[in-house]
Amino acid sequence: MSFRIQRFAVVAAAVLAAGCYNRRALDVPNVNNPDVERTYSTPAGVESVISSTYRQVWGAMVSCGDCINTQAHSFSLENYSELNNNVMNIRSIVPRGPIGNERNGAGTGANYALFRDLSKATRSAANGIQALERLVKASTAVPQNGLGSKAQDARARAFGFMSAGWALGGLAMVYDSAAIVTPSTPADRTPGLSHYTAVTTAALLMLDSAIYWAGHPDATIGANGFPMPTTWINGNGFTQAQFVAFVRSQRARVRAAVARTPAERAAVNWATVIADAQAGITADFQITLSVAAGWSGNGPFDTNEAYSSAARHQAPLLIWGMADTSGAYANFIATPFGTRDGTFLIRTPDTRFPQGATRTAQQTDTPQPLPAPRYVRNRPTGEDVPGAGYGSSQYEFRRWMAVNLNTGNGVWTNMAKIELDMLVAEGHIRAGNFAAAATLIDAARARHGLPSIGTITSATQQIAGGSACVPKVPQAPAFNTVGCGTILEAMKWEKRLETAFSCAFICWYTDSRGWGDLPEGTAIQWPVPYQEMDARVQPFYGMAGPATKGTYGW
Repeated sequence: MSFRIQRFAVVAAAVLAAGCYNRRALDVPNVNNPDVERTYSTPAGVESVISSTYRQVWGAMVSCGDCINTQAHSFSLENYSELNNNVMNIRSIVPRGPIGNERNGAGTGANYALFRDLSKATRSAANGIQALERLVKASTAVPQNGLGSKAQDARARAFGFMSAGWALGGLAMVYDSAAIVTPSTPADRTPGLSHYTAVTTAALLMLDSAIYWAGHPDATIGANGFPMPTTWINGNGFTQAQFVAFVRSQRARVRAAVARTPAERAAVNWATVIADAQAGITADFQITLSVAAGWSGNGPFDTNEAYSSAARHQAPLLIWGMADTSGAYANFIATPFGTRDGTFLIRTPDTRFPQGATRTAQQTDTPQPLPAPRYVRNRPTGEDVPGAGYGSSQYEFRRWMAVNLNTGNGVWTNMAKIELDMLVAEGHIRAGNFAAAATLIDAARARHGLPSIGTITSATQQIAGGSACVPKVPQAPAFNTVGCGTILEAMKWEKRLETAFSCAFICWYTDSRGWGDLPEGTAIQWPVPYQEMDARVQPFYGMAGPATKGTYGW
């Protein structure tokens, strides 16, 4: 036995020695195996990293099931569900509770996922741009470039800065603070946490840089510049002008959406928002969802989970019911909050809703997938589920049903042109330019069967329409009666309907907190997740909302 062991040891030693002796001969790089250092040192690898950054941001914000997007839908009364999934039940409950941030608490995985993934996206974009500059510096080509031409370099820089800006903007819109990572941040440095206002400033600077490089003279020198490959944002081969318009649209969104309160929203630089929005997209920005291409619509709540059952999604009529002109919504609001029954029939001239004087007629009017111009259906009666009276209803948002029926593949609007128009309208309203705002609002309303809001001369004046007006809103001080909304409420209505389940958390939730429309006690931002605070060896904390009632008295 000892001889065999000794012999094995001798053989093993010989093998090891041979291995060491021949290591140089056997040390052949396997180019088929992923290698981080090589990825950041080759033109193809660097461009691949940069070109993937927007998909990373999109995935963090939208292409997720258990994520903050789902919570924000419930917080803003865009959605109602009593299921424990995605902590929708906790976020749907009125009165509201705080956002807990304890270890392994409800929602803490989703709260961390967005923070982690947006932070990773900013780092990817920063590292990609840094690697590009190293390639340029080492280049011996004439003219000097890193990826193959100056135009290709400029396009990559513009795209990387855009992704970094949008990711930082997402962090600023959601969390009270975050780490600011930019292409000037060393790859081995972990920045401290900065207040969301500082993160917003950094986000806007990154978007400024994206616009700068897209319009730089280098962007036209050589091959492989703009238009952008359609795979970078699936289905969108932006020209220089289209890319700049897209980034300016994002910049307008961020400036308005970071506001936490009506005071902050009023203090937004609305002249700049108007300028960016007017120079922004000229048609809906749409992403072609494709499971095969990695732009899946199977994961997101907005095109998948919300369609699975009424247990996951009901359109709560506290806001959706504002379309009603029959008096049913008025009766709903006149009832004490705790005993309200939201299963009433909405009758409205707004063609985004099912038409008909009975539930059966409305169900017949909204088959699946919904015919244009319907966005909302009256679900089959047998699919109803019980729920709290203020949250349950007969109605479901079904605009993206075609994507759902096509197993997550199809065209999905992520930024509607009307969203930008309503940002402009809001800016005009805040400046007292009611005629300019009314023109934009009326154009949006006309697409869906709603009449003009009339000639508006003050911010407090009710829109035209009398008992047939849309929207109707609860009236102060008791909030147990309804009346026609103001021009601001008419703008809100169009923006809500055109952004519903479309642009992630940045629409209904961020707009409602800035307008002061959230129910009392709703948190207006998320804390830095406990996982991040633990990693930084800092104490973690939760986040409660303000004690004041919202615009509608909830």
